Amino acid sequence: MIEAGLGFIAIFALALLRMPLAFAMGLVGFAGIALTRGLQPALASTAQVVHETGFAYTLSVIPLFILMGNFVARAGLAHELFRAAYAFIGHLRGGLAHATVTACAGFGAICGSSIATAATMSKVAYPSMRELGYSASLSTGVMAAGGTLGIMIPPSTIMVIYGIITETNIGKLFAAGVIPGLLTALALMLGIAVITSRDPEHAPPGERTSWPDRWRALRGIWGVALLVVVVLGGIYGGLFTATEGAGFGAAGAFLFALARGRLPWKVLYDVLAESARTTAMLFTLLIAATLFANFVNFTTMPGDLKEWITTSGLSPPMIVAAMMLIYVVLGTVMEELTMVLLTIPLFFPIVMALGFDPVWFGVLIVMVVQIGLISPPVGMNLFVLNALLPEVGLRQIFRGCWPFVLIMVGMLGLLIAFPQISLWLPSLVN
Repeated sequence: MIEAGLGFIAIFALALLRMPLAFAMGLVGFAGIALTRGLQPALASTAQVVHETGFAYTLSVIPLFILMGNFVARAGLAHELFRAAYAFIGHLRGGLAHATVTACAGFGAICGSSIATAATMSKVAYPSMRELGYSASLSTGVMAAGGTLGIMIPPSTIMVIYGIITETNIGKLFAAGVIPGLLTALALMLGIAVITSRDPEHAPPGERTSWPDRWRALRGIWGVALLVVVVLGGIYGGLFTATEGAGFGAAGAFLFALARGRLPWKVLYDVLAESARTTAMLFTLLIAATLFANFVNFTTMPGDLKEWITTSGLSPPMIVAAMMLIYVVLGTVMEELTMVLLTIPLFFPIVMALGFDPVWFGVLIVMVVQIGLISPPVGMNLFVLNALLPEVGLRQIFRGCWPFVLIMVGMLGLLIAFPQISLWLPSLVN
């Protein structure tokens, strides 16, 4: 117990010294194993983790979904989604904001990355919002919060990583994210309606689109619909695995981008290089987190925590709620993926000992990651928007995101109280 506690303190100390958390976790994990088990076991454990991570077939789903998302972004499918959504609801008060959330949900179904979704929408939606007179805080808050839908609505990179670490069925995790993702989108739109009704001059309605133009706009999203049906339909229907589905999705997105003339050699090189960089970053985090998890498992901390919690007298739902509160607090000061990789070795065995479904817990993890992505001061989506929209101050972005943080915290409470929201669809998947 003491050794693991010192390990966590060492990681935070190295992070304060500005060492990347992936390197901090890897270094502490290696040093911890060396001090408790010996240098040779530490070297052997490190070599095994690097080899197994690099050659694991199931992990190939990560670069394929990343590649798929990058091709989709280059193909311009986000523009069609936004135009179709705006054609139907743009005439409402706050219609552009509603259309942005709707487009984020659709883009998330073919992207799987929150940061990519928020970045793409900043280029697609923000110019129209600014032209119509939307406040900068509301615009950026909507884009930041809507962008998080990219990791709840499948396919989701976070779900894939969680499924691999905990050996949970990825297809069931994808199915579990559908209803919570759609409910979160509806909750965000409800929040927009409340905000714009109280402050209507900051979100004026747009022009009403005729029905012929609406149908024409709807025809423009056939590429998105086809990709979703092929990838998710194939996975849920048992036609192929998640890895094969990611391969089909990446190939389909590549063909769409190629057919639209959006892939000159330079752009293709940029897409491949960006996908490689993102994959390398994620694999480095996975290797470091696995090495640190091995060290923690060598100590008595998991068993001691499990014993303490099971004898504390708290009800199992209250224990899970306390874990989620810890995650929400950590999300305000720590990068979200690292936070999850750092804590899963501690929390997941406890959740399993309490008899909860790992699929349900996975959805809760994704929801706290969503909250962390838009929680000041270190929410990644906020800094992505600040970098892409330098004319908008970080203070304005922070102010615009808080109502949506509260909405997502409410959604987290709903998912804890009613697990069937997450588990009904997975129960239908073979």
